[in-house]
Amino acid sequence: MSDLPTYVLERVFDAPRALVWKAWTEPQLLARWYGPRVETLVHRFDLQPGGLWLNEMRWDGKSNYQRVEFTEVSPPERLVWLHSVSDADWNVISNPMMADWPRVLLTTVTFEEADGKTSLRLTWVPHEASEAEIACFAAAMAGMDKGWGAGMELLAELLAELQA
Repeated sequence: MSDLPTYVLERVFDAPRALVWKAWTEPQLLARWYGPRVETLVHRFDLQPGGLWLNEMRWDGKSNYQRVEFTEVSPPERLVWLHSVSDADWNVISNPMMADWPRVLLTTVTFEEADGKTSLRLTWVPHEASEAEIACFAAAMAGMDKGWGAGMELLAELLAELQA
């Protein structure tokens, strides 16, 4: 597993861990920062191992669907899930924009608090992926900060607003 390419995002938020956890686990807050510059609709959010987060992102008359299955939920410290592109019926599909994109990504998010601030660490790793999927993921890693980074900026703004 350690030989797989791993995308790592680390960010420190000026907010207590309980609030950062809440922004990641309450659908109405999650929809405000997840999927920057698009309309995010959370169709289902069952925060428990085996539970599903069914997410739709809309822009320019198009929709992108994501199916997330939680494998570990340890409030307020850790979330682990299997992340996939899906069709409108929530069936896992190949990414229509990148044929060799991994069908499933193992996502781990940890939250650590120190001095009223929260350190967040997110990792994305291809899960049960083919060599072509692993290569595609590795080639795309350099650009992942753009989307995740924009989302983290929105999250920071949301956290500031919630504490105002």
